[in-house]
Amino acid sequence: MNALQKASSLLLFTGLWAVQAPAADAPAGVSERLVRDGVAIEFEARPLGSDGVLTEGMFADIRLRITDATTGQPLAGQVPGAWLDQALPENQKTDDGNQCKARIGTYLKGVLSARPMVDLNSYYLVVMNKDSALTVIDPITSVGGITSTLSRVALRRPPMDWAASADDRLLYVSMPSAGEVAVVDTDQFKVLGNLPAGPEPVRVALQPDGRYLWVGNNAGRGEEGGVTVIDTQTRKTVATLATGGGHHEIAFSADSRHAFVSSRDAGRVTVIDVASLKVLKDIETGPSPLSLAVSPLSGALYVSDGKAGSITVIDTQSLKVRKVIETGPGLGPLRFTQDGRFGLALNSLDDQVLVLDAGSDEIVQRTEVTAEPYQLVFTRNYAYVRGLASPKVSMINLESLGKGKPIIVQAFEAGPAAPKLAGDLPLADSLSQARDEGAVFVVNPVDNTTYFYMEGMNAPMTGYLNRGHTSRAARVIDRSMREVEPGVFSSRIKLPAPGTFDLAVMLNQPQIAHCFTAEVQPNKALAAQRSKPRVEFLLDSAPVTAGHAAKARFRIVQGSSGQPRAGIADLRVRYFQAPASRPREVAAVEVGEGIYEAPLALDKAGAYYLHVGSASLGMAFGSQPYASLRAVPAQARMTP
Repeated sequence: MNALQKASSLLLFTGLWAVQAPAADAPAGVSERLVRDGVAIEFEARPLGSDGVLTEGMFADIRLRITDATTGQPLAGQVPGAWLDQALPENQKTDDGNQCKARIGTYLKGVLSARPMVDLNSYYLVVMNKDSALTVIDPITSVGGITSTLSRVALRRPPMDWAASADDRLLYVSMPSAGEVAVVDTDQFKVLGNLPAGPEPVRVALQPDGRYLWVGNNAGRGEEGGVTVIDTQTRKTVATLATGGGHHEIAFSADSRHAFVSSRDAGRVTVIDVASLKVLKDIETGPSPLSLAVSPLSGALYVSDGKAGSITVIDTQSLKVRKVIETGPGLGPLRFTQDGRFGLALNSLDDQVLVLDAGSDEIVQRTEVTAEPYQLVFTRNYAYVRGLASPKVSMINLESLGKGKPIIVQAFEAGPAAPKLAGDLPLADSLSQARDEGAVFVVNPVDNTTYFYMEGMNAPMTGYLNRGHTSRAARVIDRSMREVEPGVFSSRIKLPAPGTFDLAVMLNQPQIAHCFTAEVQPNKALAAQRSKPRVEFLLDSAPVTAGHAAKARFRIVQGSSGQPRAGIADLRVRYFQAPASRPREVAAVEVGEGIYEAPLALDKAGAYYLHVGSASLGMAFGSQPYASLRAVPAQARMTP
């Protein structure tokens, strides 16, 4: 159980005095040490800049080392909670430590008005949309029970699949119609670049060591089908390899030595040596290989074939077929549990899950699940199976897996309708494990809602409506501190503002709450940027009706205090319908002090993007944050 789950124990804390002293041989930045109840906590804020100064708007590594105060040995099993916020004024501080505990208790409530400037326990839900955008939701913060939309990331073309770096700092998104992969920075949620990725790039996969991004090219002509290999450091294409026609799935050996690429129309798996980026051999696996999965436990690649109704087992060292397991037609996605012991294969024809024991390479169990199963994700205790023909999600208890055991299956409904009624579904999963290992997010593309389900409940706890866009898939971006070595937790953050900050830290065993202090210097470049005029949109979150009158309202402010700018005569709004319709421009008029409006002609249903520009302000279109509106057909707004 993590720090947030045990938050109620915080109320039982009593005032405890701390011994605090600078750490020996402190590196550049800030370093402090706390000793209490036999535990030593060393805090370090290390700037990434060469000047060694913590500076507003720049990045810094926040590290906590937790050890036994006497022996110096790392303490296992600790999961610290941490929050960075502006320090209290000196005249409001006390010496008993109760203020720090009170602040942590406030942060844990998850209310917008009481959020810290940086939550080092946070995570974000990123939703892949049908149109050319990603929606970023903060599930922790709420306003009147409505979860806040943190940001939207505009893409060049509609997305199909994605893969995240090991630290969740980069997200690679394939865009088949653009022939590119977008690289999204998840610190700022903006596109860093669009990388050429060959014809019709669909599936994307990062090899285990993170060095290369592999992109499956589903080219119309078989001779162009294969993979494009991109170096994640230089972001340049280092190889283009032909493997055969049809859709491609990609898997890797655990040591990143070999890449395995299936070619659905060619009926084979191509083995590629990662070091030389050369094809080693082609292995025939059946007429239609649909899924690849590697079990590190057995050291084998498993290839499911839907037409042949078989699973081909290939040794990842010798690259020879070890066994062919006959299962029956209809076989599709195959994935292994986190320990690599059991593989779960979905059969969409029979509405079944087949359990494969990697120890014996045998099918040891079968069970019925939701109709037309097509996606599968794992938490620590369950496998979640999504069906195309039912809103129901099946949960398989992982402890019930194994030969001779009865499989325990439960279910809950995620939305009102079957996903296939929405059409145009991407490859990316519509399920994602939440940061808490006992919960998942499930997208229902029909009602445009992402549901949050916590294990042990009879139904989802809540749902997040994706206003202005159409949800298709979801994944979690984790911002919590990670254990980078035994007893050392680290997170990289952007320092939000100048001034004195407190890093509030909480442990559960023993119960410790303490605030460390760091000083952040102002950034002159950012101060100059804040002095320029900027746009703040004032839009209703509800969709508008296509063909009816609509307006874009926004505010122009300037300076660090956000003073309104009145009397701007040349403000214009440029807007277009996604993904790439011809843009229109219209003049905006002032309707209040610093508040402006522009009429919009939203003739067709769909998502529209809005940009504001002004020559007199030196504000070019696209230089300011954009807004989006969703127009729905007239009948969609009618009530029965």
